[in-house]
Amino acid sequence: QVQLVESGGGLVQAGGSLRLSCVASGSIVKINNMAWYRQGSGNQRELVASITREGRTSYIDSGKGRFTISRDNAKNTVYLQANSLKPDDTAVYYCNADIMPRGLLFTKSYWGQGTQVTVSS
Repeated sequence: QVQLVESGGGLVQAGGSLRLSCVASGSIVKINNMAWYRQGSGNQRELVASITREGRTSYIDSGKGRFTISRDNAKNTVYLQANSLKPDDTAVYYCNADIMPRGLLFTKSYWGQGTQVTVSS
């Protein structure tokens, strides 16, 4: 049983910062890409940032220069450092990872339960 558990969300004033964490646990052989998505009220889920196992990163245009994604492969953990937060960043943030669980020879996509980020103006 593989699980992703996010933490670090909360309420912050505009201009503030938050650090989100997501830990993958269970019978894991390998984790390839890891990513953060978000879904605001009435909006579709969108990709915020992603990182390969080797550390190559990509970001949503609105997050460039403000968000930093990183990972610790030894801890099966991915982070999102979000700085200079804006009210438009308010959303539920979801962790996603491509994981090869023990017993399979291919990866599957797993999601966390989400963590709320609210930015007040």
